[in-house]
Amino acid sequence: MSEVMAGAPGAENDWEKPQAMAIPKEGYFKYEQGNYGPIFPRTPACYGFTIIAKLKPGREAAMRAFGDTIEKAIQGDPFFLAPLKLHYLKWVLFDIGNEKYFMYQGIFDTDFDKYTDDAVALFTQSGVSTSFENLEGFPEDWKTNIPAFIKFVRDHHCPSFLEYGEYPFVTADEIKKALKVKKALGQMLDQMQ
Repeated sequence: MSEVMAGAPGAENDWEKPQAMAIPKEGYFKYEQGNYGPIFPRTPACYGFTIIAKLKPGREAAMRAFGDTIEKAIQGDPFFLAPLKLHYLKWVLFDIGNEKYFMYQGIFDTDFDKYTDDAVALFTQSGVSTSFENLEGFPEDWKTNIPAFIKFVRDHHCPSFLEYGEYPFVTADEIKKALKVKKALGQMLDQMQ
């Protein structure tokens, strides 16, 4: 039986076999220029990034309140963040010495450039600010100065060196479709009893 290796032909079609991908320090295998810098690869976990930045002094409560803002936006419209094609978001506040830092981890189905374009458009159109406004060095004119927004994100991105997928390369839409089929099949079987 031949093993399907990450990056090998067919690897992205074999969702039944968990996969891991070790990634070089730069965050990519071969440099390819995107709109905003290097294109990071799609991995078994899909696309994503981790941003680590220092919180502005005294902004911890504001950052935590922004978590409540996003929660309420999702309660009001469960599809509020849908343009971002997210699988998961994880926000963490932590201390280094006497300073507070913020870590933003996102796993999504689009490449970095599209995700960033979609995020700026979403928050600009919705009137909801970005939590990044609480971070040192984040440009105040981010809604109109996209290059400054991109530079901040790129400067604070810490590329992964390993990513794992239990169901590799599967999009959020594919997962939702599979769950709908499962639900429909379950309902059909219930009707047959």
